[in-house]
Amino acid sequence: MDMSSAPYLPYDGGGGDIPLQEIHKRGTNYTMTNGGNISSSTHLLDLLDEPIPGVGTYDDFHTIDWVREKCKDRERHRKINSKKKESAWEFTKSLYDAWSGWLVVTLTGLASGALAGLIDIAADWMNDLKEGVCLSALWFNHEQCCWGSNETTFEERDKCPQWNTWAELVLGQAEGPGSYILNYIMYIYWALTFAFLAVCLVKVFAPYACGSGIPEIKTILSGFIIRGYLGKWTLMIKTVTLVLAVASGLSLGKEGPLVHVACCCGNIFSYLFPKYSKNEAKKREVLSAASAAGVSVAFGAPIGGVLFSLEEVSYYFPLKTLWRSFFAALVAAFTLRSINPFGNSRLVLFYVEFHSPWHLLELVPFIMLGIFGGLWGAFFIRTNIAWCRRRKTTKLGHYPVLEVLVVTAVTAILAFPNDYTRISTSELISELFNDCGLLDSSKLCDYVSLNSSKSSNELPDRPANQNVYTALWQLALALIFKVLITVVTFGMKVPSGLFIPSMAVGAIAGRLLGVGMEQLAYYHHDWVIFKGWCSPGADCITPGLYAMVGAAACLGGVTRMTVSLVVIMFELTGGLEYIVPLMAAAMTSKWVADAIGREGIYDAHIRLNGYPFLEAKEEFGHKTLAMDVMRPRRNDPPLTVLTQDSMKVEDVETLISETTYSGFPVVVSHESQRLVGFVLRRDLVISIENARKRQDGIVSTSNIYFTEYIPPLPPTSPATLKLRGIMDLSPFTVTDHTPMEIVVDIFRKLGLRQCLVTHNGRLLGIITKKDILKHMAQMANRDPDSILFN
Repeated sequence: MDMSSAPYLPYDGGGGDIPLQEIHKRGTNYTMTNGGNISSSTHLLDLLDEPIPGVGTYDDFHTIDWVREKCKDRERHRKINSKKKESAWEFTKSLYDAWSGWLVVTLTGLASGALAGLIDIAADWMNDLKEGVCLSALWFNHEQCCWGSNETTFEERDKCPQWNTWAELVLGQAEGPGSYILNYIMYIYWALTFAFLAVCLVKVFAPYACGSGIPEIKTILSGFIIRGYLGKWTLMIKTVTLVLAVASGLSLGKEGPLVHVACCCGNIFSYLFPKYSKNEAKKREVLSAASAAGVSVAFGAPIGGVLFSLEEVSYYFPLKTLWRSFFAALVAAFTLRSINPFGNSRLVLFYVEFHSPWHLLELVPFIMLGIFGGLWGAFFIRTNIAWCRRRKTTKLGHYPVLEVLVVTAVTAILAFPNDYTRISTSELISELFNDCGLLDSSKLCDYVSLNSSKSSNELPDRPANQNVYTALWQLALALIFKVLITVVTFGMKVPSGLFIPSMAVGAIAGRLLGVGMEQLAYYHHDWVIFKGWCSPGADCITPGLYAMVGAAACLGGVTRMTVSLVVIMFELTGGLEYIVPLMAAAMTSKWVADAIGREGIYDAHIRLNGYPFLEAKEEFGHKTLAMDVMRPRRNDPPLTVLTQDSMKVEDVETLISETTYSGFPVVVSHESQRLVGFVLRRDLVISIENARKRQDGIVSTSNIYFTEYIPPLPPTSPATLKLRGIMDLSPFTVTDHTPMEIVVDIFRKLGLRQCLVTHNGRLLGIITKKDILKHMAQMANRDPDSILFN
C-alpha cells in the first residue's frame, strides 16, 4: 500500500494537520493524544529515561482530550493521597492541594470585583467628559461634582456652578445656538477620540480584546485552545478599551466583556497552582467559576451569575464547580460593593423598587412584550450575522479603524439631539425602570398634578402632561435608532457587550406600552378589563415595571436565556413578587425567537467563526450511521496505518515525512487490519529521535515492535526498537453500523476528538470531531466547510 497516498488520518479534532517540518518549529509545546487514552494516560513515554518537557500540553487551535486530562488528575490525586501519611510536609502539601481550588476562585473574585469597580468609575467619568468638566475637582463626574453644591435647584438638580459645559468654558455662556453647536462638536470630538484610541489599542496590542468574548469563552470551556485569548495582554487592553468604548457613546455594554475580563483573571491565577496550570480540564472548572463572577459584578447578581455560567457558557459543570462558582460570585459582588462605584450603596446603576402589585390581566401586555422581544431577538441575530459575514467576506473587514470611526461618528451625530440617546445606555435604562414619585423631575414623570393625600410612594395614575408626550416621541425615535445602530455596532473591533443595548430596546418598548396602559386605565377605568381592580385615584399601572419586563424579553430573545435571565432581573430590582411577569415574558420571547431561528446570538457567532463547538442542547435527529461519516470514504485510498511487528525505522520515518497526519492506528498486519492500538505522530518522532541518541545499535533497518514480546532474532540483525509503551491500547472504537446519534452523544459527553471505526474487529476508518461538525452542517443544508476555523 502506498502510504503517502492515504488521504486522511486523524488530527486532534481542533486544528489542521501538522506537517513534520513544523514539529521542530513548535518545539516541545505540541503533543496530542487520542480520546480513549485511559490505560496509558499517565505514562505516555515510559520507554524514555526522563520525561520530555511539553508532553501532555496542546498546541494552539486544538481541542483538549477530556478523558486523558481527567485520568491525569485522578492519578495526581491518588499519588497525593498515598503520600500524605508519610510526613507532615506531605500532609501540608495535600491540604494545599485541597484548598487551592478555593484560593484560586477567591483571587479571581477579588480581581473581578476590583476591575469592575475601576471600569465603572472610569467609564462614568469619561462619559461625562463629553459634555463638560468639573473645575473644582477634575476627577469628579457630573453627579459627584454637584453633590456638595448648595446652589442646585429641585428642577435642575444636575446644574451647579462647579460643573461647566464646554460652551461655558470656551464661550462663557450656557445657552444659545452657538453654545449648542460647540457642545455638539465637542461631543462628537470626544466620542471619536475615545473610539479611535480603543480600536487602535485593540488592533496593535491585543486583537483578541474585541467583541464580547462570550462565544469564544463558550468554545474554550468546551475544550478548545485559543492561546492568548485569556492572557495578561488581553486582560490589560480589554480593561482599558472597554472603558473607552463605553465612554465613546457607541451602542454597546460592558456586561459581556466583564465576563471575558473575569475569565482572564481566572486563567492568570490558575497558573499559580500546578493542579490547574498543568491540567486543561481542571482549568476550565476555574473559568466556569470566573464567568459566574463576571456576571455577578456586571449586574450585581451573584446567584444569576452562577445560573448564567451553568445555563449559558459551561460545557462541563460538576457539583463542586457549582459551589466554587457561587463563592467566586459572592467574593466578586462583595468586593464591588466595598468599592461602591455608583455612590448609592448598590452594585448596579439601575437598581429600582416598585411599590404597587401587578394584576393578573396585565399578563396580556407582558406576553405582548415577550412576543416583541422574541421578534427583536430573531431580527437582530439574522441582521447582525449577515452584517458580520459581510464584514468577513468583503473589504469592509480590512479597515476596522475606519469602520469604528464611521459608526461612532454616525452614532454621535444622531444621538446628541435626542436627550434619551445622548445619555449613557445605563442611565437611560435607569430612567426607564424608574417608578415616578413626587421627587422626580424627569420629563417622563411630568404628569398633571392632582390633589392626593397618599404618600409619595403610592401616587395615583394621573393624566400625562405635554412633556410626557414629548418624551414618548423622543423614546420612539430612540427605539428606532437603537434597533438599527446596535446591529452594525456588535462585532466591531472594540470590546462590545450586547446585554445593555438589548435591555435598552426592550425597556423603551416596555415604557411606551406602560405609559399607554396607564393612560388607558386613567381615562377608561370603567372598561371591563379595568373594572374591579383599577378604581379612580388608584395606583394601578407601573410603567417602570413594563420597562423591566420588556428589557428581560428582549435580552431573552437575543441570548435565549431563561432561568438565569429571570434571576438576574429580580436581583436587579429586588422585587420577588414580579417573578411571574418576568418568567412569562422570558419564556414567550424564547418560544417566539426559537420558532424563527433556533440559535441564540452567541451560538450564531460560534458558527460564523467556525469554532469546533458541539452544542449540547442541539438534537441530532438524522438516521445516518458511522460508516456514512467515517474517513476514508468509499473509493478513497485506504487508511494509513502502522503494523505491530513488520515495519522498520526507515519505513516509519518515510511515513512521517510523506504525510501530515497527527496519529496512526496500529494493526496486526495490512492483510488482517485487526486493530491493536493508536500511536501519536509526535510520540513516534520523539521516541525514534531519543532511541537513536541513547540506544546503541538503532539504525534505519532496525525493526519496530508494538508487541509485548519480541521474537528471537539472528545475532547479525540490528537492534530492535520496542514502542509499545507509547501506544494507546484502549482507543475509543465504534462499529460501522453505530447510529450517528449515539456517536455524537459519545463525543459530547466524553469530549472526544476522534474515534476509530471497526467491523468484526477489523479497522475500517476514523471519525473526528471535525467530521461530525461537517456532517451536522451538511444535514442542516449548510456549507460543510463553514465549520473550518480560520
